[in-house]
Amino acid sequence: MKTMILMASILCLSMSFAACSDDNSPVITDKNLNETTTFFSSTEPNNYTTYYKPYVGYVGDPMPFFDPVSKEFRILYLQDDRDGNSTIYHPIHELATTDVANYISFREAIPCGTAVEDDPAIGTGSTVYDEATKTYYTFYTGHKATEPREVILLATSKDCKTWTKDRSFRLSAPIEAGYDKNEFRDPYVFYDATAQCYRMLVSALKNGDGYIIEFTSTNLHDWDLKPEPFFNNIWGRFYECPDVFQMGSYWYMVYSSQGTKNEPAVVQYFYAQTLEELKGIAVENGQFPTFVPHEGWLDGVSFYAGKTAGDDTNRYLWGWCPTREGQKTTGTKNWAGALVAHRLIQNGDGTLSLDVPQAISAKYSQSVTLTEKTKVGDVTVSTSSYTLKANSFVRFARLRNRNKITMTATIPEENEAVFGLSFVDCSDKAEKARIFIEDKYNFLKLKEVEVNEKTGEWNDVGAITERAITPATDNVYHIEVYTEESVCIVYINGRYAFTNRIYDLAKNPWAIFCTEGEVTVSDIKLSTY
Repeated sequence: MKTMILMASILCLSMSFAACSDDNSPVITDKNLNETTTFFSSTEPNNYTTYYKPYVGYVGDPMPFFDPVSKEFRILYLQDDRDGNSTIYHPIHELATTDVANYISFREAIPCGTAVEDDPAIGTGSTVYDEATKTYYTFYTGHKATEPREVILLATSKDCKTWTKDRSFRLSAPIEAGYDKNEFRDPYVFYDATAQCYRMLVSALKNGDGYIIEFTSTNLHDWDLKPEPFFNNIWGRFYECPDVFQMGSYWYMVYSSQGTKNEPAVVQYFYAQTLEELKGIAVENGQFPTFVPHEGWLDGVSFYAGKTAGDDTNRYLWGWCPTREGQKTTGTKNWAGALVAHRLIQNGDGTLSLDVPQAISAKYSQSVTLTEKTKVGDVTVSTSSYTLKANSFVRFARLRNRNKITMTATIPEENEAVFGLSFVDCSDKAEKARIFIEDKYNFLKLKEVEVNEKTGEWNDVGAITERAITPATDNVYHIEVYTEESVCIVYINGRYAFTNRIYDLAKNPWAIFCTEGEVTVSDIKLSTY
């Protein structure tokens, strides 16, 4: 008995050493562990690189812009230290990137004010560069406990690294026009070349309804309220983090809908052929405009506060993927998490799609051998593909800390299928985190399910996130999955992005599955960096 206990202790110690191995070496070096498919408790790292998270704290609302001087993307963001301070919080930190796959941190850019100033807490804003004065202007939200709780403030810089607060600037809610003095935030400033003026959009509240109101200026210091709001919604939602830009021959407004008691908080968009048409979009009878598919959702409910920036070639959308309470996939979403970027794709009809940034795809360049571990149910194997029918799955060996999975899924013309990928797919745990590609029901969903290891039959424990999609007209799904630790992004046909937080994904087995109909999965490739 003592010998058995000693051997078990040595094995556990070996497994622990493997889990703490250097990221440049194989994720798991213990042979016995690599041969198993049982659950391994992954440890969340202090920092992320591709989906940036600082060593201390988390990424809140990003404020990206393209710096015309340095030719870099600068991402200012709200630093969430989670230090328990309920008065002074969310200073602005700054990052730079040239490829949207690697970031340099400049740490704190704009600090919080004192408890008696306008900005002991800081909210979202935006940055513009004024060529005439060679000056960067960052407008941001100052938040405090006393009324008026929110005002718009300004910091300037000559090098986009060292910032100075301009205490002579203070823009408060236009209460004379009926707007709430306490709900006035998220300034977004852009230059309108046609009107030769700067426009500032601000999220506001009036008689309990959410508005995006508009100010104009020619000098970035004196702002005049436009008599008509830029946008007012009749759904009882508050619209945050507005972002307006021109892309090709269309104008777009991206925003974050705060949601309601019965609706999730998501990133959405409208578009029109002119700026004036964009401002004049009518929303009638509580219905979203039919010309924007899926109510303009740009991702799922685990991606928030999305804002964009573009250079001469590409435009990207940055938002944050929340952490979850108790580091559980089913836990309640926290505010802030890791920085996630998507590449915006403009379709011929003006609608937007999302795809992976090319530099992120190229970064995951180290090929990993795909090792099959288990087949359950009706599975037919050919040289480079698996055909799965209902209640079947194929399990593969443990993933690395950072993974890229690509595959092609094809369903028969007469068939409507439900299939997908399963993570933390361990042989000793019935619970799996499954991403469902519901060709039959027009949805992507992340669910926790219980799966019978012998029969492949499953029970739905509960939906976690979802988003609508349009099924592939040719019945072919090109799937790319990118993970870094517990952040997991699925791209479908270069059109849809589905961001999620799946704990213990790293260092555990994964699988492909089918629950309805039939699907053939081919050309499965796995890589890391």
